[in-house]
Formats: sequence, C-alpha cells, structure tokens
Amino acid sequence: MHRKLRMGMIGGGKDAFIGAVHRIAALMDGQIELVCGAFSSNAEKSRQSGEALFLPADRVYANYEEMILKEKALPENSRIDFVSIVTPNHMHFAPAKMAMENGFNVVLDKPITFSLTEAKELKKIIETTGAVFCLTHTYTGYPMIKEARQLIASGKLGVVRKIYVEYPQGWLSTFLESSDQKQATWRTDPTRSGIAGCMGDIGTHAFNMAEYVSGLTVTKICADLNIIVKGRLLDDDGAILLKFNNGASGVLIATQTAAGEENNIKIRVYGEKGGLEWQQADANSLLLKWLDKPTEILRAGTGYVSTYAAHNSRTPAGHPEGYLEAFANLYRNFALTVRAKANNKIPQKEWMDFPGVEEGIRGMAFIENVVASSKSDIKWTDFSV
Repeated sequence: MHRKLRMGMIGGGKDAFIGAVHRIAALMDGQIELVCGAFSSNAEKSRQSGEALFLPADRVYANYEEMILKEKALPENSRIDFVSIVTPNHMHFAPAKMAMENGFNVVLDKPITFSLTEAKELKKIIETTGAVFCLTHTYTGYPMIKEARQLIASGKLGVVRKIYVEYPQGWLSTFLESSDQKQATWRTDPTRSGIAGCMGDIGTHAFNMAEYVSGLTVTKICADLNIIVKGRLLDDDGAILLKFNNGASGVLIATQTAAGEENNIKIRVYGEKGGLEWQQADANSLLLKWLDKPTEILRAGTGYVSTYAAHNSRTPAGHPEGYLEAFANLYRNFALTVRAKANNKIPQKEWMDFPGVEEGIRGMAFIENVVASSKSDIKWTDFSV
C-alpha cells in the first residue's frame, strides 16, 4: 500500500464539536483522506454535512448501515480502509461491530461502548476479524505523557507509591441541558450517555491516564459521586480513592461543576526516588522532582526525550503542540500500523502505542465499578472487569 488511507465517518455532522476535531486530527499528517460519511441519523443533515465537506453526493449516506454495505460493494481500489465513529455513547457498539464484520478497521471515540458487556463483545469481534482498532483517549497522545510513561517504566523514579490525577471542568455548573445545548443534552441523558455522566465523560480520561503513565492497574476503589446541579440525572462531580496492583495508592478527582475551570487535566506520580508532574495547560513541559536536587523541566521537541516522545512530536522545542496534535498522534499511529499490516510488515513499537480495546474495557469497568462503589456503604470494593 502506497497511498493515503481512505476514511469514512459515522456521526460528526454539522455543529458536532468532536467530529470536526477527529477530521482535523485524521488529516493533519497527510496519511488519511476523508472519502465518505453518514454524518447524522437525519438523512438531510447527513447530506448537508457531506456537501459542506465537498464530498461526492454518492459517497454521502443516509445511515451507517447503508454506508458500510455500499462501501463494501465498491472495488478495493476505491472503498474505505477504516471507519471513524464519533456518535454519542449509545451508538458506538452497533456501527463498530458492523464495520469490523464487513472488513473495515475502526477508530472509535471514547468511552468504547454503552456498557461493559458490549465492550467485552466488541473485543471478541476484534479478535475474530483481526481488525485494527483505536480508541481515542486523546491525552495519551501528548509527547510528554509518553515521556512520563517511559521514565516510570525505566525505573528512574523507583517504585511508584502515590498517584494523583484530576480533571476539572466548569461548563456544567448550571442546568445547561435545559437550554437544548447539544453537548449538554446528550451527555447528561442516561439513555444516550450511560450510567455515568462526569465519570463516564472525563473521569474515564483521568483513569486511563493514571494507568497509562504509571504502567499499573487499579485493583480497589472507594468512590463518592455527586449530582450538584439540581435536576440533573447523572453525576457531575466525584472523587475516588484508588489502590494499585503494586500497593501504591492514589486519588482521582473529576468534576464538571468547578466554575471557571476549562480542561486542565493533570497528573502527579511519586516514586521512592522522585516524582513527576504534567498538566495540559503546559503540555510541552514535564516536571521531574527530586529529593536531593532541583526540579528538572523536560521539554517536548528536544534531543534528550525518548523515541516515543520524539516520534509523537512534529516541531522543534518551543513551538507549542497541543490537543489537536495529540489527537492526531493517535490517528497517525493507527494509520502507520494499518499500512504496515497491509504491506505484511511488523509495525514499529512506537506506532502501536495507541489505546485499544483493553483500555476500552477497563474504562467501562471503571464506570460500572465507581457507580457501584458510590452506592455502597463498603469503604473498599474490588475493581472487577
């Protein structure tokens, strides 16, 4: 294969925030081109969205079923290589299942599915079909998050003892869903979002980051979820105590009612020799803190970072790279992996460093475990998958 990968999109039509982000990310590195889509459950909105994206009318579909079947029927030299799914949570499983069963690879927005049961079923489908699958836990795409993971894996900080991870937002500090604001309406609706609100939306990002950076897995939790805004149906705030498989402890905080806060996800990890700190507000910097010497500041784009951080950087040090570039790293690594496999080559280890079905399953397990823990009077509950 010596061409761009052809992408079809499900969801992400007119006025959809995350669809536009996915398209920017997918196209950033020249590895992928958007060739078709079923952009809305409303056929007219899908048509309008495709027209706005300058797609041929015959490659804009009324629904995802039509798109998958008609694309499969096209000659191999023109049909799509993969599907990007950017629908609300309740519409993740069915199109992902159908796409993979019809021979297409999949990029899927998180959380992976509506329930843990669906996530486990999707894993079986991936294993059966051999499809390449990417889950867009965006923040793991940052170069200095990858550097943090490599530093901990190398033992530079010693045995990890403590992990703090937080994701504060303030956009749902009022009953915004009553105004028919699109994002607020579906994210606070249990029939479309699932059994968790804040924890399903941003808590899963914090959980994923804690496990990804530390290389550890959560084994026990003690959760307290809250509905702060009167009338809301799902949690909009919460805090969770964590126990990890090496004996380390941690704290996860996620809220969407911290008035004035934006999206400054942050992690701190402390080992026996030192600690590290990263926050999205200064994404190009990684702080290393030591017992017996001054704090070091590592910077993205420099010559001293790991191959993982270097591979996921595009510009020299001092030129800011942010959320869109981190998102694009997931698409680029996915594309490089798909291309290598199509050419019967083994993908480089740096290329395969993107979230997949295992992270998706643990994310859904996180949602279901924290909801159950919050309802329980037992202090510590086992984290079950």
